[in-house]
Amino acid sequence: MADPRYRTALLDWLACAVRGAEERAARAAGSLDDPVAAAATAGHVLDFDDTYLLGIAHLTAPTAPAALVLAGTVGEALDAHAAGFEAMGALARASHPALYDRGLHPTAVCGGVGAAVAAGRLLELDAEAQRSAIALALLGAGGLRAAFGSDGKALQVGWAAAAGVRAARLAAAGARAPLEAAARGYAEATGGQYAEPGETEPAIERNWIKAWPCCLQTHGSIEAAGLAREAGAEPAVVVVHPLSLQAAGVGPEPSDGLQAKFSIPYLIAYTLLHGSPTIASFEAVDPEATRRAEAIAVRTDRGLLESEAVLLDASGAELARVEAALGSPERPLDEAGLQRKISGLVGDRLAGALDDPERPAAEVLALAGLRA
Repeated sequence: MADPRYRTALLDWLACAVRGAEERAARAAGSLDDPVAAAATAGHVLDFDDTYLLGIAHLTAPTAPAALVLAGTVGEALDAHAAGFEAMGALARASHPALYDRGLHPTAVCGGVGAAVAAGRLLELDAEAQRSAIALALLGAGGLRAAFGSDGKALQVGWAAAAGVRAARLAAAGARAPLEAAARGYAEATGGQYAEPGETEPAIERNWIKAWPCCLQTHGSIEAAGLAREAGAEPAVVVVHPLSLQAAGVGPEPSDGLQAKFSIPYLIAYTLLHGSPTIASFEAVDPEATRRAEAIAVRTDRGLLESEAVLLDASGAELARVEAALGSPERPLDEAGLQRKISGLVGDRLAGALDDPERPAAEVLALAGLRA
């Protein structure tokens, strides 16, 4: 693919995977004999990987590991990742907000299709076999938002990636399933709709490269809190779209760092006290931030943009408003910001890792400490 944004997304994910490999869920996944599931879990566990807002799905999380593990070269992996990315993006967008409204996790639900398409490209499936691979992935689609704030969130993304690769391999071995029937069943079970790339703008056009290692739907609140901190203001209320509270519904007293990634009031309080959160911010819960978070009410307004956040003081006066946080398509990280993020995660370990399209993909995995 010519568009360099797919490479950026893959490099961003790879850096997250290197840093995430020592997290508890990633270590557990690594104990299994499945390099795709292990890599997918490692790349998603920090909740720092890229996100497609129009489907509330992390499109690189299941597709990149499928591409890198099966590809011969970096160029092949990038092409397969782009194909899987767009297939998953089309499905996630067509299924939004139905999946969220039913308590489902779009990355896990749609990830199998993305991984199946990426793997199918590398396995050189013909059109009939590729449709069967997608159908098999749809038949096994699953994953719940109830996993948010626990090891289960990253693990079910790993399962989805592995299931998609298995679906492609089964199709390569001759298994067949009708895509039309699988699409109907998917719609009946999830409320979502099956769609293919080309029916809307490419998903890469609306992809976020995250600025902070926590739920995307907290990012507007974090940035608004940063503005309030600079002004010395004291917010009492945050107003967000209902979707943000669906995604990040943990209350002001998260029990651990994983839960803290999904608590809007806690992250506002933390930012007011210490500035924007880093990976180290989630090693434990800050008691002072918890106490301060208890005084911040969360309200919802469907009139806001899905990632918009508005901070009010006790009188109801507006203190800060962020419609599109840093890292969004409207305000993307510049090259220097991306490099700061990657070097903050892995130093110079991945410098030039994806520059040579003829480089063996297995070398990149080894460089990242992941298994082929």
